[in-house]
Amino acid sequence: MTIRVLNPTSESTVVALEPAPRLQSLEGKTVGLISNGKEGTAGFFAHVDRLLRERYGVAEVILRTKSNYSAPAEDEIIDEARNWDLAITGLGD
Repeated sequence: MTIRVLNPTSESTVVALEPAPRLQSLEGKTVGLISNGKEGTAGFFAHVDRLLRERYGVAEVILRTKSNYSAPAEDEIIDEARNWDLAITGLGD
């Protein structure tokens, strides 16, 4: 009898990344919100949008929704996010 032990860890190579520099302020910035598209996200992101504009002086809030809640964001969203000052992701049910 042979016993085979499986390794559940990822086989991908780990790449060390530096965190993005912190913003000193959100005033006048563009913030992107990436939703997973589930039912509970609409009210959450509407509230976040309002807070960002009223409390922090954010100039523009952009909402994008992934086409599949369980998959990574599409390349188009990632490409667009490169122009944002900050991205916030969220989920809901």
